Amino acid sequence: MSDQPDNLVLVYLRRIDEKLDRVIGDVQDLKRRVTSLEENTARLHQDYAGLQLRMDRMESRLDHIECALDLHGARP
Repeated sequence: MSDQPDNLVLVYLRRIDEKLDRVIGDVQDLKRRVTSLEENTARLHQDYAGLQLRMDRMESRLDHIECALDLHGARP
């Protein structure tokens, strides 16, 4: 009879160990997914900054054209 409580404890410890292994796997998966999201967000910020730079250059060129054609007051 003294073997049974030890076996029962071992059974529960093994179940806990299996569940912990699944949790560790899930956390590792979540960490990979969060890293991927962070990388994609960084790329979006980079793309946005590039678009802003292009728009600034276009605005500068448009101002230059308006100035050359003497169209300063033409904008509403």
